[in-house]
Parts: sequence; structure tokens; C-alpha cells
Amino acid sequence: MFARKIHVEILGPGGVRECPVGWLDNFSMRSFTGRTAFDDALPVADGLLEAGFRVDLKALQEDLEDWLTRKYGQGARVKLRLTETHPA
Repeated sequence: MFARKIHVEILGPGGVRECPVGWLDNFSMRSFTGRTAFDDALPVADGLLEAGFRVDLKALQEDLEDWLTRKYGQGARVKLRLTETHPA
């Protein structure tokens, strides 16, 4: 749907894993973030968001880490790696 594909991985003590699509979906609800630019982001699978060009990756990572830490971190900080993938 959107031109950009963003790979979202959780970096944790157990290793690297893809961020569950349910977590990405919870974050993507505007009522939680309040940032209209994130309206241009759509979770499509575990570890994968599609996004428009208005989405700033640094801001997305910061807000997503903050949200996931509060929602799912169980007292520990959730650290992510976001990578924009390019079609071959």
C-alpha cells in the first residue's frame, strides 16, 4: 500500500526477533500516539510496517520504543532496530 517497507526487530537479551504484528498494530492506533504522520504507517506482518514518506524513522523508533516499553516491557526497556528495506 505504501512505498516504504520498514523491518522492525526487537533487540533483547534472548537475541533479535521480529516485533509481533499485534504490538505494531496497537501502536499504530492514532489515539495512542497522537502523531498524524504515523497515520501513514500500516502494520502488515510480524516485523513489517509499510509507511509513507511523511514518517520519520527516528521519531517512529523513539515513539515505538516508548510505547512498547510501557505496554509490554514488564519493567524493562524495549529496544528496537528499524531498517528500511529496498526492493531488489
